[in-house]
Amino acid sequence: MGSIVARPENGRLFFDFRYCGARCREQTALPDTPTNRKKLQAVLAKLEAEITLGTFEYERYFPNSPQARQFAAAMPQGGGQYPLFRVFVDAWLNQKEPEWRRSHITQIHYMLDHWLLPVFGERPINLITKTELLNFRADVLRRPGPAGKEHLAPRTVNHIMAPLRMIMRAASEQYGFPNSYLGIKALKIPRSHVEPFTLDEVRLILANVREDFRNYYTVRFFTGMRPGEIDGLKWQFVDFERRQILVREAWVKGRVEYTKTEGSQREIDMSTPVYEALIAQRAVTGHLQYVFVNSMGQPLDAKNVTNRVWYPLLRYLNLRRRVPYQTRHTAATLWLAAGENPEWIARQMGHTTTEMLFRVYSRFVPNLTRRDGSAFEKLLLTQLPGSGEPHVHG
Repeated sequence: MGSIVARPENGRLFFDFRYCGARCREQTALPDTPTNRKKLQAVLAKLEAEITLGTFEYERYFPNSPQARQFAAAMPQGGGQYPLFRVFVDAWLNQKEPEWRRSHITQIHYMLDHWLLPVFGERPINLITKTELLNFRADVLRRPGPAGKEHLAPRTVNHIMAPLRMIMRAASEQYGFPNSYLGIKALKIPRSHVEPFTLDEVRLILANVREDFRNYYTVRFFTGMRPGEIDGLKWQFVDFERRQILVREAWVKGRVEYTKTEGSQREIDMSTPVYEALIAQRAVTGHLQYVFVNSMGQPLDAKNVTNRVWYPLLRYLNLRRRVPYQTRHTAATLWLAAGENPEWIARQMGHTTTEMLFRVYSRFVPNLTRRDGSAFEKLLLTQLPGSGEPHVHG
């Protein structure tokens, strides 16, 4: 709904309304009086009615407006109310970006600039057909993947299509044309490959990892924290009195972000090995902001740690190469093996329900009876202390 507003610097009235997803402000020479406001309000009502009907012609109302020329250039030949894809995207981004994390904004801009705008940018958005969308997806799916893979993974293709789906839905709702994305389902994604470490393998890793990373991997293995959550963990979120880790933030692409989802904000109960590891770590970095840091006192670079510490250690111990994210899966499967209640485990993992727990870890689920973390605590205390392996730096 538009409005008639007076400029504070000169008292002249101007139109303030939205058209094609953009905010439009058009100045008049009329001073701010009740009579003039009434006249302009009548014009605004007619103008907005024409926008709704699709008969609005910007230049007819504001012939000398620079914005009128911009809209004329962006509209399909022969006029009409529908903007080009790139024009709508600019307005859509302006509305959506305040809702998103910075890392998500960066990702969306990459998808648009690298994939979507080169193909759809100059197309009137209402003329983009379902066939075009499906052909685009098929073409993307055939593109070579990273690290020498023959094709892009279905998960990656779904990420590319996600902003396109949102854009087409928003445009169809705003302008009233049929949404050509309706009925296009996401590509099926293979189930996550869960390859957790056994408790014996965990003991071996912790006994041989570099001393300056032993506390770090102890916390990773026995809390199920995501990489960004542990790398961005600050001392202010470690509650020794209640023996809890408060997951509130994550370190994502060199920045502190809110957690992945609302449900990811949680309190993780510290088992004794985690509590002792953090007590030991406090003696090293307790004067700093972050719990685990590099030589510059900044959060760890996950890729650097993986390549310089994690993979060399697995090679040294003749353990199968697995991505560090398997430490999170390891925590979940150890909790399950200990007989913890699935709802308690889901809370520790940051899942809002147990659905993902059973879907991802179904083959690791025994007869669960416990609910408070004590069974897992007992498992660790009975099996970890007597490992006896020598501490060799990997």
